[in-house]
Amino acid sequence: MAYEVKGVVARSKGAPVTVETIIVPDPGPGEAVVDVQACGVCHTDLHYREGGINDEYPFLLGHEAAGVVAAVGEGVTNVAVGDFVILNWRAVCGECRACRKGQLQYCFNTHNATQKMTLADGTELSPALGIGAFVEKTLVHSGQCTKVDPAAPATAAGLLGCGVMAGVGAAMNTGAVQRGESVAVFGCGGVGDAAIAGAKLAGASTIIAVDIDDRKLEWARGMGATHTVNSRETDPVEAIKAHTGGFGVDVAIDAVGHPKVFEQAFYARDLAGRVVLVGVPTPDMQLTLPLIEVFGRGGAVKSSWYGDCLPSRDFPMLIDLYLQGRFDLDAFVSETIGIDDVETAFEKMHEGEVLRSVVVF
Repeated sequence: MAYEVKGVVARSKGAPVTVETIIVPDPGPGEAVVDVQACGVCHTDLHYREGGINDEYPFLLGHEAAGVVAAVGEGVTNVAVGDFVILNWRAVCGECRACRKGQLQYCFNTHNATQKMTLADGTELSPALGIGAFVEKTLVHSGQCTKVDPAAPATAAGLLGCGVMAGVGAAMNTGAVQRGESVAVFGCGGVGDAAIAGAKLAGASTIIAVDIDDRKLEWARGMGATHTVNSRETDPVEAIKAHTGGFGVDVAIDAVGHPKVFEQAFYARDLAGRVVLVGVPTPDMQLTLPLIEVFGRGGAVKSSWYGDCLPSRDFPMLIDLYLQGRFDLDAFVSETIGIDDVETAFEKMHEGEVLRSVVVF
């Protein structure tokens, strides 16, 4: 029997989102239905609404979610009814060329549910990142469910589903920050602050936060930044070198996704340092760097996909660290809201007033 629930839909480019009746089918083979308890409002959802991902409207928005498994389909063994899970958009296939090389964090063929959720009139919905979680129940592939300790509140746990994991992973996985190293993070929104928290977890001794907003720089200090630089007032490259004996940092992380910011990150690193791009650029952006500088500085220039995470490995670990008091996920939750408040949350996010608004069901 299908479920009839309420969810947040983007019907057309730029139009305000609406709360509508969603039909969620019973799970088929390999699928699961999850009672969503909380879902963060991520900038990616706004990208979907604005047509920045694709034009497969209408979209069922929401993807940073945690909840409880309500039903499973035939053949599902990794989760059971009643399990507390975080939803992810990297349900590894185990068969693609990345998986065959043992690099599951780069899986090129991640699983989604086969069936479609629909509007009441039968119109098929495109779920954001294959999840669609601004809804009371959602249908996903069972591999998109990662079981974690239910002692963690859904408001905190769900944030690992996207932005926080992307930032933490950019530092710990892609950037491979080591104890005693120096790190600079450009852009102190949710992903950038998560990168700062990840660098702190990894044992970085110097963590430099860069932004144009003093309010965000104050948030960054709360996440573990040892120094802050307002790049509207100060040349960030020179400021970073001044904090690192004139050398630059071991790891520079661009959490903005803009050519000018990436160029600053590139020049702010030490010789043989690593540059990590985790901010998402727009398709029209172009980057020009002197090739001799790319060669002469050595090191590595890397893109970070979802923090190069493996949900089955990283989500439980980070939840354990949270429950031990070593990783403050609650600090990312600026406010909790209802399902009718998503449009207002987009406005607050655009204005930089919040790290994360979290929809609670």
